Amino acid sequence: MHTLAEVMAELEARGDPRRVGAFAPHGAPDGLLGVSVADMKVIARKIRGRQELACELYASGNPDAMYLAGLVADGSRLSRGQLDGWARGATWQMLSEYTVPRVAARSRHARELARRWIDSEDEGVASSGWNTYAGIVAVVPDAELDLAEIGDLLDRIETGIGAAPNRVRYTMNGFVISVGTYILPLVGRAKEAARRLGKVHVEMNGTSCKVPLATAYIEKVERAGRTGRKRRARR
Repeated sequence: MHTLAEVMAELEARGDPRRVGAFAPHGAPDGLLGVSVADMKVIARKIRGRQELACELYASGNPDAMYLAGLVADGSRLSRGQLDGWARGATWQMLSEYTVPRVAARSRHARELARRWIDSEDEGVASSGWNTYAGIVAVVPDAELDLAEIGDLLDRIETGIGAAPNRVRYTMNGFVISVGTYILPLVGRAKEAARRLGKVHVEMNGTSCKVPLATAYIEKVERAGRTGRKRRARR
């Protein structure tokens, strides 16, 4: 039976200082060990189903342990308060934009939390909100979505993206892409929004990362015949 101390020891053993350096321009916080995603998945398989341990890993404050927690935790079993705590406790973009949305999107509280987080003045929390809603539209059938609300969010992005914080602009752009990719009744509306947004500027701190051009991405999905094809629910 793995304990928190044992998992932390394995994370430390698999850490790589070179990877820590590579993540520094992405805002990696102190304490990052530099464990690869492949190694994270190896550890996650060993402790899958250990919900309490996943919560302990996230509460540890170690960035690698927090990311691992997102691979292990079942979001459908986390309370609204726990998920809110995860969003507010995320220490950098890998957690706020990937770990938290990945877990939250499986919860029955996902839409409620996404809407609340989107309104946050905290850049990381707001980013979690946009990516959580993007995850919802990717897996939930169109008939079960609030299309009017999603249309309003597209309007909000068009009018507000210029004044939004850096990473929020990135996730807003991703939301437009998600709507244009997964919601058949709103493909045209998403394409209009994408055209109006054009190239979204996000400061990448000198890294080679690029901001996807929403128009090109949506059109690429259309050409491939994948528009409206939902993904499997996030695990």
